Amino acid sequence: MKVERKAARRTRSAEKPDFGGSGQQVAARTGAPGPAAAVRYVTVDQEYEGQRLDNFLIRIAKGVPKSHIYRIVRSGEVRVNRGRVAADHRVAAGDRIRIPPLRTTAHADSAPPTAMLPVVFEDEHLLVVDKPADVAAHGGSGVSFGVIERVRAARPNQPFLELVHRLDRATSGLLMLAKSRRALVELHQLIRQGDVDKHYLVLVAGDWVNDRQHVRLALSRIGGGDGAVKVRVDAQDGVVAHTVFELRERLGEFALLDAELRTGRTHQIRVHLSAIGHPVVGDQPYSQGRSLPGATVTRPFLHAYALAFDHPATNERMSWTSELPDDLAEQLAALGE
Repeated sequence: MKVERKAARRTRSAEKPDFGGSGQQVAARTGAPGPAAAVRYVTVDQEYEGQRLDNFLIRIAKGVPKSHIYRIVRSGEVRVNRGRVAADHRVAAGDRIRIPPLRTTAHADSAPPTAMLPVVFEDEHLLVVDKPADVAAHGGSGVSFGVIERVRAARPNQPFLELVHRLDRATSGLLMLAKSRRALVELHQLIRQGDVDKHYLVLVAGDWVNDRQHVRLALSRIGGGDGAVKVRVDAQDGVVAHTVFELRERLGEFALLDAELRTGRTHQIRVHLSAIGHPVVGDQPYSQGRSLPGATVTRPFLHAYALAFDHPATNERMSWTSELPDDLAEQLAALGE
């Protein structure tokens, strides 16, 4: 695994916001009902500009079950500038957030393990880890904790840690975290500009024909009956997504592809491939009911194996690769026999 870099300039790390007093004290200052009320109001500091509301609340509500946090957001008990918003709403500096009484219970989510995930690269600005399959990017929706909670538990003295992007729970591979608000904002800008190269290895079913193929199909999210996220091609109301596929190897009734993300929509690679008749091996939700003799993996064969961009502080070109995990490597070996 090759890493190229120069010494990076140090940026100022974000400090945790000062929330100023108990809920009762805040209620008294804001004219809320007497001592029994525990509503509090928090003003978002500049350092937390752009953070998701759920992650903002999780950081300040230690010991509160994540299921409770998502419930009070959905019910409208949490308000941003007096308005209802969704859990994925991005807060802005100066936003005033109403937080209802929060409770901890004996059944609160268990603490994440403090063992660090495999580190591929780290400096004072960013951290790149090699995420195993079956680890969510973050807690919520029935998941007690994910990558971000595990890394924070392993680095308790790091004042700022946020995910730069996400991988599906079942997808393994390279994942970036920012160690300062400035790095997070600059890396998000690079992603929006298309200046972060993200490549995946993916095994698909069917007779793949083209050596290189562009897929541009608009996608939209739909709610599953079990609460799971599902995505469909939606030319009318969807958001355009662009993936470039290159053939790496033909393996009988399967093909190993390199998938390059030109956009970063939820389940983008999986839905694009399903839509053109080449579902990802092991991907039950998008397999179109096809039986795939010879396929043994129990998760989507999808691995984020290559990542490259210009370092936001030094402008030095950075690049990393990640080897296929054992389950996917064994599947390839079985098909190649």
